[in-house]
Amino acid sequence: MAEEKIKKRSLTPEQRRILIKKETEKPFTGKLLYNKETGSYLCAQCGNPLFSSSTKYDSGSGWPSFWDVKSDKSVRFQEDNSLGIRRTEVLCKLCGGHLGHVFPDGPREKTGKRYCINSSALSFQKSNPKKRKKL
Repeated sequence: MAEEKIKKRSLTPEQRRILIKKETEKPFTGKLLYNKETGSYLCAQCGNPLFSSSTKYDSGSGWPSFWDVKSDKSVRFQEDNSLGIRRTEVLCKLCGGHLGHVFPDGPREKTGKRYCINSSALSFQKSNPKKRKKL
């Protein structure tokens, strides 16, 4: 079986710092934090669909937060013991880029999870409005 070739996009220095070096952007500075448009959030490095705008919510944490992933092909998890604390790192399942972390303090009526994701690790694709049928 041939290995699928991943098309990686050009990254800004900030995106490289986060996706590859696993650093974090400053809270309340991300370009997608306050985005309210309908669409999909993709990995900024490879374009893998990660989250839907329908699962985004304001957690007050300073980073875009989601209560669920787009599909089982979106992310994978890895234990992260940096900073002297135990956390669960969220990585793009396709390219392995660092996205952020997941915590068990999300909306209880949903999944109970809070995917705390760096805005710079994401790109946004607006949904196409439904085309009207001509009569």
